[in-house]
Amino acid sequence: MATAGHVDHGKSTLVRALTGTEPDRWDEEHRRGLTIDLGFAATTLPSGRVLSFVDVPGHERFLGNMLSGLGPAPMVCFVVAADQGWQAQSSDHRDAIAALGISTGLIVITRADLAPERAPEVLAQTRRELAATGLQNAPAVTISATTGQGLDQLRTTLDDVLAAGNTPSEDEPVRMWVDRAFSLRGAGTVVTGTLAAGRLQREQHLHILGEETDDTVVVRGLQAHGADVDTLTPANRAAVNLRGITTEQLGRGHVLLTPGAWHLTDTVDIRYASGEDFSQTPRHVTVHIGTAAVAARCRPFDAQHGRITLSRRLPLVIGDRLLLRSSAHRTVLTGAEVLDVAPPALARRGDGNRRSATLAGMSSGGDFDEEISRRKAITADMLQRIGYQIPEQLPAGIRRLGDWLVDSEQVNQWVGQLRSITETRLQQDALSAGLSDGAAIDSLQLPDEALLTPLVQEAGLQQSAGRITTVGQQRGLGKAEESVVVLEQELGEQPFNAPEAYRLQELGLGERELAAAERQGRLLRLSGGVILLPSTPALAMRELSSLDQPFTTSAARQVLGTTRRVAIPLLEHLDSRGWTRRVEASLREVVR
Repeated sequence: MATAGHVDHGKSTLVRALTGTEPDRWDEEHRRGLTIDLGFAATTLPSGRVLSFVDVPGHERFLGNMLSGLGPAPMVCFVVAADQGWQAQSSDHRDAIAALGISTGLIVITRADLAPERAPEVLAQTRRELAATGLQNAPAVTISATTGQGLDQLRTTLDDVLAAGNTPSEDEPVRMWVDRAFSLRGAGTVVTGTLAAGRLQREQHLHILGEETDDTVVVRGLQAHGADVDTLTPANRAAVNLRGITTEQLGRGHVLLTPGAWHLTDTVDIRYASGEDFSQTPRHVTVHIGTAAVAARCRPFDAQHGRITLSRRLPLVIGDRLLLRSSAHRTVLTGAEVLDVAPPALARRGDGNRRSATLAGMSSGGDFDEEISRRKAITADMLQRIGYQIPEQLPAGIRRLGDWLVDSEQVNQWVGQLRSITETRLQQDALSAGLSDGAAIDSLQLPDEALLTPLVQEAGLQQSAGRITTVGQQRGLGKAEESVVVLEQELGEQPFNAPEAYRLQELGLGERELAAAERQGRLLRLSGGVILLPSTPALAMRELSSLDQPFTTSAARQVLGTTRRVAIPLLEHLDSRGWTRRVEASLREVVR
């Protein structure tokens, strides 16, 4: 749980009273009596639950540090002092909570001993100010950390808040934003952060990503609340001892990830969520998510939708909340919801207006059916990396083709196009071997060549040697048809009398015509330019079986009534089919 509230309203004092731990870590903080950086402490509640606090600075000069503490936190303790009431940084922190979409937490009215009569009024004012945030109906407690008033009730209320909160899943991929990085003697590099989901364990390989860091690291050790553990589940504060990287390479804003489980993107399309709408957003902004603060360019499409181009890649999913600040101002400007982490390029005139209309029709938080319908086709892996869980039973209207999930209408469109272009190709060129795979992929504009084979099957076509043809259709051979019929008749009368080259030339049958006839199963081409009917090998076997076994090539030639030019390629063909076999260099036998 992160704290939030105006400077000097007692956030750190409250954490100290609940946990017995001093959250201010730096000498300068003690000298100035002012929280500058994030502080960390934990307490055990009456139920036995352990609650970790991330104490944030309240002063406007340290708003960036505050956002680093608030960004990864699943819940917030919003603090307002009874003697001072709502103040300027109270509004900044309220706007940050609204921007980040935090909806779990509680309100604490502190310093009640200094102005007990004002506590009800300040609480009422606080509720009015938080009415447009996720804390509008949050429970409230009035306390004095100095006298101890209300602390027991606060602990009970904290327990109730935790019990009512969402239970994060340890089966989800890890995305832990780093808020500290340091080195310990004998241990090496350590990072800390909030494990909001997923599981960490010793010897686990993780991906560490930062502005100039993109490496694989190994978990050497884990600590939670100062104790060594072998495994850590959410939601917990985690200290992770890493092998394979130095402290100098790490810092706040880096993120530990399950390798390969996240889509890393530098371009996202967003929807307005809170604060100033996009009509007021400057071109150059700072985007906050987790503990990261990243420079970015904003392109508004309209007042409610826009595109953010980040200066570095981040692991973002649909539904993430971003906080936008102007580089020229310290205050929070805008909260935005991520609608698309892999948006299309915008190159043509009017693309921005068309994209705006598309985004306006998209559901907040993402919709599985809608996502596939809009994209037409997307891999299951990509869907999971951008934030979707794939149901075991796919909804109607969605088809699985290999690794791809495809809108059914798109499948039907591709299948119809594939049939049409294949048939057109064969009609235009009777001698064609069929539509090439490459031409089919280009014509259909398939996002992946792996989609072609299942589409061929869907279309009832056949695919062989990189060519697609129709099945079971007598296509004929165009202008060569008459000559092939003549050749079939001649070979039917004298099956072992393969035509000489001059005869093929007289018939006008060249390489292309003969190859087409062979593909249609009408001729058999053997080595040396020998052309026979497909039935000839079977006829040859009947004659060869009548010979004394084993037999010579000369004996085979004589029984077949053919020449050596034909006999040798024919016998080699029979060998290759396993119908005959050599027993000596010059002898063969029929395989019984």
